[in-house]
Amino acid sequence: MEDAKHIMQAIEEVKAGKHEDNPRVPKYDEELYSEESMKEYISKCSPQYVQSSHPRRFMIQRALYEQVRGTDDSAVHIEKYHGTGGPPSGTAAWVSLAAGNVFPDELLKLTADMLAMRGMDIWRAHMDNIYDPGNSIPADQNTPYSPGYTTQLRLLVSPDPSVSTSPDSIFGPDFVPRFTRDLKRCKWLDDMTLRLAFQKDAPDMKQFGASKAEVVTALCSMLHSPLSKQYPIAFASAQNIVDTVTSSAYLAEQAEAIAQLFLDRFNPAIVNNDKEAADADIEKRAATIQSRLARLQKEEARVALQKMLDAVKYTLKTNFYNDDRYALSLRVDPTVLFAEEDLSGSNKKELPFGVFFSHGRYFNGFHCRFKDIARGGLRIVTPPNSDTKALESSRQFDEVYGLSYGQQLKNKDIPEGGAKAVVLVDSPNVKKKHHEFLKRKSVRAFVDSILDLTVRDERFYRTVVDRYGEDEVIFLGPDEQVIPADIDWIVERAARRGYNIPPAFMSSKKEAGFNHKQYGVTSEGVVVFLDVALRESLGIDPRTMPFTVKVTGGPDGDVAGNLLKILFREYGDNARIVGISDVDGVAEDPSGLNSEELLRLVEESKSIIHFNPAKLSAEGVLMEARASEESLARRNTMPFRVKADAFVPAGGRPNTINSSNWRGFLDENGEPTSRLIVEGANIYNTKEAREELFKHAGVMIVKDSSANKCGVVTSSCEIACSMLLSKEEFIENKDALVHDVLAHLRKIAEAEAKLMFTLYKNFPGNLPHFSERISGCINRVTDALIDELNDKSLGDPLFEELLPLVRKNLPPKLAEIAWDRARERMPLQYLKNSIASSLASMMVYQEGIHLVESQPASKLAERAIMYYRADVKMQDLVAKVENGTATRDEIQLAVTYLRQGGARVSMGIF
Repeated sequence: MEDAKHIMQAIEEVKAGKHEDNPRVPKYDEELYSEESMKEYISKCSPQYVQSSHPRRFMIQRALYEQVRGTDDSAVHIEKYHGTGGPPSGTAAWVSLAAGNVFPDELLKLTADMLAMRGMDIWRAHMDNIYDPGNSIPADQNTPYSPGYTTQLRLLVSPDPSVSTSPDSIFGPDFVPRFTRDLKRCKWLDDMTLRLAFQKDAPDMKQFGASKAEVVTALCSMLHSPLSKQYPIAFASAQNIVDTVTSSAYLAEQAEAIAQLFLDRFNPAIVNNDKEAADADIEKRAATIQSRLARLQKEEARVALQKMLDAVKYTLKTNFYNDDRYALSLRVDPTVLFAEEDLSGSNKKELPFGVFFSHGRYFNGFHCRFKDIARGGLRIVTPPNSDTKALESSRQFDEVYGLSYGQQLKNKDIPEGGAKAVVLVDSPNVKKKHHEFLKRKSVRAFVDSILDLTVRDERFYRTVVDRYGEDEVIFLGPDEQVIPADIDWIVERAARRGYNIPPAFMSSKKEAGFNHKQYGVTSEGVVVFLDVALRESLGIDPRTMPFTVKVTGGPDGDVAGNLLKILFREYGDNARIVGISDVDGVAEDPSGLNSEELLRLVEESKSIIHFNPAKLSAEGVLMEARASEESLARRNTMPFRVKADAFVPAGGRPNTINSSNWRGFLDENGEPTSRLIVEGANIYNTKEAREELFKHAGVMIVKDSSANKCGVVTSSCEIACSMLLSKEEFIENKDALVHDVLAHLRKIAEAEAKLMFTLYKNFPGNLPHFSERISGCINRVTDALIDELNDKSLGDPLFEELLPLVRKNLPPKLAEIAWDRARERMPLQYLKNSIASSLASMMVYQEGIHLVESQPASKLAERAIMYYRADVKMQDLVAKVENGTATRDEIQLAVTYLRQGGARVSMGIF
């Protein structure tokens, strides 16, 4: 505190009321300026900053720090300049900005650019970093947290004489709120937006300004996928689209008009004043723009601008007018993201229920879901170079669509529909040492911008013009590159933002949750499918016979690492791993990689390249991918080349085996290198590859939506626990809950696996075909029942009759503790979805797909309910027969059922 004597003395004077008549001096606040509070704050500051700070400035910045600490927020303070040695007093201002988790040099540059755009000169600049432990970000899950900081900028600014000499330009009534908004937002604007806003490289071009530039770049980024399909070369990157629609003054005028249309359509000051008149004006202006676009001769520009205009129409809400937003987010009608040929004809795609898009500095993100209440993982994609980044951008929506559609198929057993989120990070434009920081920052911005549109918090939602009008419930889970620190932050942020049940928003929490990697939940299901498939397709009893497996995904990965643990746990030396490849390298051994060494790598969470070469047989190989072209090629070809009974892709990028390379999976004699594939990773094989491998080589493939469904089922169980239990109750009963969940996972995996192979043996089609039909039947019944229950509420006779189905699907320990809370704590729609999915999956797993497929859609809900009533009676009859309490009439009834259906059941076909 020695360095801060002058500051503490000044604070004592403020506390004593000595400066109460001076409006420039902050008011005393005990929480901010008490000796204890200041001591703690000063310990986080550099001595130089403390020594050189004027007490009044230090107090202002102390208050700004308090506003943003522990967050990625920004806070601004603007006051008139009074002093000497600078611009004339009264014509300038001191601007103080505090921002959490930023690159300091970038913040200074962005702020300077924003000031220049507003016609401001910077006379002086001060920048300091204050330690912020609540904002510490881990480099990754294996290393300690790196220090977090809040950056403090203090700038003396005045109007540029060449732009304006009027003091009103800086002290007019609109300047402070507008300038504050711009400064708070500038750290989230991407370089593409800034280039368009300022047009530094093309001074003769019209400057869009930050608001319209952000809208243009967001729309071009969101539409990159559909536009690149039409013009793959012209629109190879989102920047290409921006360049095309602004390549001339006239085209730029149309792009600007579309952006302004977007801004006005969602401006609460305009729409809330007179919505009918505002909508009429928007429609009229849209028609005018449409007529101009129709006359454009440059085809690529016309198509891109038309798609942007369509996007304005199909956007249902945005957080644009939230001054504290972390990124620009849009809730859109999914129609705008598909080409016309995708919406009709024989190749018509199923439209998602809804899509969110988020556009921020160094990232773009999509969230896609197939039901109103939906859940699915959030993954981060970090391309290694700019070319790969452009390619990933062009297929980002396709990836999130494919993943969420697969999730919809695999979510058949749970109340939530399928969803997925993919955040594409612009890693090539940031130094590698900052990549982990960038991933954490991008996840935070993406999630917070989605909360802007899903949480009806009046502080923020009043800035949203909601043209959708319904509550939206989504649940997230961790996927690729999401780490425990992200999970903790997301739950904490959801609570701060007013999310209804914050612990339910994100699954796989460390304490009050089921960490997927810790408990190996996804891999438990994968191994059950592998077990059934080995027996049914290859005639191998894995408990008594040896079998070989090749795996993609390292020992340090969730699915691959736990796969190894479970295989050795269940089958011991019978399980022989002959090949493993991951991002770092490859290990192969036809005699089987040493199990103890593999388990060591799993426990230490290390890549396959750390395998001890002394543990290899004479024919074994260990190579690091980056060591040479040969080693890289060997890593990349391992899944195709190494021979094994089964191949389990448990990691890797989507569409690795596709229509152009599936033949590489066959040896020189046309035989598959593995006769069985169990897809532990999502969409590792394309649909075309699956079909060709089965058609030409008889490869049996257990589709991802079946094989790895147990992860989503676990997350759904966690959501239910989060709704019904306190954190303390969850932790106290966690062992029992985990036991129940794992038992449930194995049960439903086995039920689907056995049904799938029964169908395959008795009816034409391949395994993926039956996997999709099983999912389709369950989802069809679920949807019909949800519609049937649409107008039903608690107390309704039908609702009460079916409510036990919800309890039946809960972990027994959870039901024992908290079933009496379900009516109060579970949302009504969630209960309806739970009833529907529980009955649907029970009906299909017990009776097969043909009963459902033979029912007309109009009768499906009615007959599902009939089935439930019949099943209740049948279970009661079975229990009485088994325990010897059945009456003569009941025994006769059982005999009648056996006579009528016993032969059919005994065939094991249907």
